[in-house]
Amino acid sequence: MPELGEVDNGVAASSDVTVRLPNMRVSYDGEAFDETSLAPTWTEQLQLWLDQAVAAGLPEPNAMVLATANADGVPSSRTVLCKGLDERGIVFYTNYTSAKSHDLTVTRYASVTFPWYPLHRQVTVRGEVEKVSAAETAAYWATRPRGSQLGAWASPQSRPVADRRALDNALKAIERRFADVEEIPVPPHWGGWRVRPETVEFWQGRQDRLHDRLRYVCTEDGWRVERVAP
Repeated sequence: MPELGEVDNGVAASSDVTVRLPNMRVSYDGEAFDETSLAPTWTEQLQLWLDQAVAAGLPEPNAMVLATANADGVPSSRTVLCKGLDERGIVFYTNYTSAKSHDLTVTRYASVTFPWYPLHRQVTVRGEVEKVSAAETAAYWATRPRGSQLGAWASPQSRPVADRRALDNALKAIERRFADVEEIPVPPHWGGWRVRPETVEFWQGRQDRLHDRLRYVCTEDGWRVERVAP
């Protein structure tokens, strides 16, 4: 076996990684992003940046990191896909019996971040959550591929399973169940969550780590914009 710090089959040992990590950095040279650059509303600004992320060819530009906490304040984070954006908030879909849904049911609060690393940008939306209507869920469900629909029925999301075979067998059972069904119904345990923004922060990387951070804040008198120190 290689000694600590040696390279085996082209893969550096952990000590090498530790040495390199402090020196790993990227110079952010984005254009100035100030208050005059902002769209009138957070939804328009987010849609603009999302469109630019799509145009830049970023993989899964609608992916966002969802952060939640349980009743004891223990945090969790995972990546989900944004499937709705309007003045009411940000929407994603999931299993209502999942760990994330249990957290959201208890705290009714969440934060999501769009991490567009190649563009040196990120957007963070934070606020209360609510379940989307059954009609909205059904409309989105109808756009999902059949395989994804079957998977939603088969997976006991966030629960321990014996092995991969257990999942595969569950899927086969669901495939048999709906073999003669053209339109698979929405599972009763599945649907959407909407994050209703209280703050929406747009982050643009700049030189010397003096990044531009502009935040829309919801107040009783409407939305206001503030600049936040990096």
